[in-house]
Amino acid sequence: MPVEVKICGLTRPSDARAAAQLGARYLGVIFAGGPRNLEPARAREVLEGAEAGGEVERVGVFARASADTIAAAVREARLDIVQLHADPAIDEIREVSERSGARVWAVVRVSGGDLPEDLDELWKASDALVLDSKTPSSLGGTGTTFDWGAARRAVRPHGARLVVAGGLNSANVAQAIETLSPDVVDVSSGVESAPGIKDHTRMADFIAAVRRAGVLR
Repeated sequence: MPVEVKICGLTRPSDARAAAQLGARYLGVIFAGGPRNLEPARAREVLEGAEAGGEVERVGVFARASADTIAAAVREARLDIVQLHADPAIDEIREVSERSGARVWAVVRVSGGDLPEDLDELWKASDALVLDSKTPSSLGGTGTTFDWGAARRAVRPHGARLVVAGGLNSANVAQAIETLSPDVVDVSSGVESAPGIKDHTRMADFIAAVRRAGVLR
């Protein structure tokens, strides 16, 4: 199956519009803190910038927020997908899905070759799993990759969707695709000139690199 692209950490409507026009399928905004963090009202403004671009789905990244808080943000920002960071528990994934009505992508942070013991249950509880780098200072957006080769041992149930994040850029995304065969590749800092400021040339180069891998929808 072809791989789709998610551009995450958007903070400007112009960047969201450019990402959509260049062919990104998913546009991400951050509610989990850090330099790219937005309030729901501003996130809606940013994502509405893509309405003149292509067909996209809106993703909100959350960490350590209540299901009610997440559900309110989903409504205000008009999100399609909730991406749950900070190693969510199975019950948390199910509660957020029920309260928000959105699809839930659960983030598994990978350090070395370590994967959680409940990985099979995480696959079943979520609409997709996001493999991302585990770093001590930040939940994401650090430009750090994880050991893709070691993560290949994660057995994906039939029909389950995999998203790969963490340190991707135009130079290495083809290798990540070849190694892990993801459904979606998720980039943030790899297409930026500064945190939250997307470089449109870098976004174009990233998506072109995925196209060259022969897998972009």
